[in-house]
Amino acid sequence: MDTTENDLSHLFQQLGLAHSQHDINEFVSRNKLAKHTLLVDAQCWNAGQRAFIKEALMEDAQWSEVIDQLDVMMRG
Repeated sequence: MDTTENDLSHLFQQLGLAHSQHDINEFVSRNKLAKHTLLVDAQCWNAGQRAFIKEALMEDAQWSEVIDQLDVMMRG
């Protein structure tokens, strides 16, 4: 059983990104999404990150809620 916390900091760790609150805020402010751009299609992801996000959303995995939260933040 996976007991990894599902929050933004841990999501960023899974994606191989800096994961302090400051780092997350900076990432979000630098990578705003256009209205019709899907999160998975954002230019900021490498192939591995894109695959992780796509798989998590398709499988409605443990990360999907946090990924949805990131999507909302990147549109705000």
